[in-house]
Amino acid sequence: MRTLIATAFVSLDGVVEAPGGEPGYRNAGWTFKDIEFDPAAYELKGREQGESAAMMMGRVSYEAFAPVWPGMTEEFPGYNAMPKYVVSTTLSDRDLVSNWGEITVLRSLDDVAALKETDGGPITVHGSATLNRALADAGLIDRYHLLVFPVLLGAGKRLFSATDKDKQSLKVVESETYGNGIQKLVYDVIH
Repeated sequence: MRTLIATAFVSLDGVVEAPGGEPGYRNAGWTFKDIEFDPAAYELKGREQGESAAMMMGRVSYEAFAPVWPGMTEEFPGYNAMPKYVVSTTLSDRDLVSNWGEITVLRSLDDVAALKETDGGPITVHGSATLNRALADAGLIDRYHLLVFPVLLGAGKRLFSATDKDKQSLKVVESETYGNGIQKLVYDVIH
């Protein structure tokens, strides 16, 4: 069985929208505006490239990443080389880029659950706020890799849904606080 890992930059109040400056969100770029850069805080992101066997994302994140990430050969060699899974009911194979390796479209959460049952290493879910909420609500996420930034953003897409559901317990497997206020929190989901 494969491990599904949600990885995210998140504000203290749970917002994950436009951390890198994506247009359309008033606080876009909140991960680097007014926060001192500390390379140690991003060690987890580099480690993910080496430990992941595949990437997963929703359609919106795919459409944002696909035109940019394939050209970032120095920054993302591991991600660019690994298979990618896009969860979408509307994206077709003809919409996929041809320069980003193997890309498979999954149509449902049932398809994600079936993928988890196959052989292979961990799958990291990047961006994809809507997909992450649906995966969490369906009990499909096994681990969270969170970099929590010392900002409150108020409105914006959240990492977790407001769905009324049973309590889900987590186990802290790694944590660290950096001089710039970013906190690394790695949790295993207790199933």
